[in-house]
Amino acid sequence: MIIKSSMPTARALAPPPLRSGTVRIASIDVEWTKNYRIKNGQRPFCYSVAWLDLPVGRTPDLDGAPFEWSSVYVDEPGEMDTLIRHAAVCVTSAAETATIITGHQFCADLSLLQANAPADAVPALEAAREQWRQRRDADPDTSHYVDTRYDAGHLLAGVSRRLVDVCTELGLDVTQPELLNKSMPAWHRLWVEDGDAEGRERVSVLNLRHSVSTAYVAALTAGLAQRPDTGLNVNRAIAEGAKGAWDWLETPTFTALLEEPCPSATAALSPSKAPRPLARRRTSMC
Repeated sequence: MIIKSSMPTARALAPPPLRSGTVRIASIDVEWTKNYRIKNGQRPFCYSVAWLDLPVGRTPDLDGAPFEWSSVYVDEPGEMDTLIRHAAVCVTSAAETATIITGHQFCADLSLLQANAPADAVPALEAAREQWRQRRDADPDTSHYVDTRYDAGHLLAGVSRRLVDVCTELGLDVTQPELLNKSMPAWHRLWVEDGDAEGRERVSVLNLRHSVSTAYVAALTAGLAQRPDTGLNVNRAIAEGAKGAWDWLETPTFTALLEEPCPSATAALSPSKAPRPLARRRTSMC
């Protein structure tokens, strides 16, 4: 199992200490194989969690807000059960320490984890799925779910609810250079079949970007923070927060993103995000 974290090795998979006077957002994202032609062709192989602690009683800029993170990736396909057990513990820890647990269409991640889970991990994942379903009725001052695909509609004018489109509309630059030449499953296959470390690193950074940007969207959704008027470059936040974790972060392809103005600040709306009346909060049952 390949584990990277901003925290000391001994605590790499544990939640960080909660900062005094803060409210915590725990954001989790899972990647899996997507072979729909065969039974059980969807198998998780990577997940990450971002822990974002924001001060209570005010709405700070997200730019510069400190976060901690962990990333877990299978070293070989036979480690899937271990990865799922780690993910189940992560979900439980998030519910115990965070006010908001979030993901983007996180019901799908939880469902996929449970479908592949060893028996000892199933109860934690079942409990998480039930808490996700009950999020509309939860006390906002206690631990509860916010799903950024379904619960951020009051902030959005566009139609698309893809994470990259939601982020762009909210002024978060989430440019994904990892996908310029190959898809995420293709990069993962390079790691599994050829031992290509760059493929694994690209997917790991892509996955962490999902977790961090989802944490930011959840913070905006809950009114706990605001973004700078000029937008926020999520790649810059990752480059600083995960410095030294992956060689991919030091490549010219990635570093070229760090000095540019945030494209989300001036980008024209795509056709999928043409202005429309503000949407009501969407309800979904996964």
